[in-house]
Amino acid sequence: MAVIVDKERCPQNHPCPSVRVCPVGALIQKEFDAPTVDESKCINCKKCVRYCPMGAIKEA
Repeated sequence: MAVIVDKERCPQNHPCPSVRVCPVGALIQKEFDAPTVDESKCINCKKCVRYCPMGAIKEA
């Protein structure tokens, strides 16, 4: 299963807290845009999914 970001649920007005918990740096955020997932780095640990307070990061 891949990890995706639901831009409809992401407020996109702050630094994403889930970016900090990714152990391999696969979650990338530019300014305050919704983060994106670098699938070539993602190890599917799902830490970002569990940490996202808005439920915007989830399994596809």
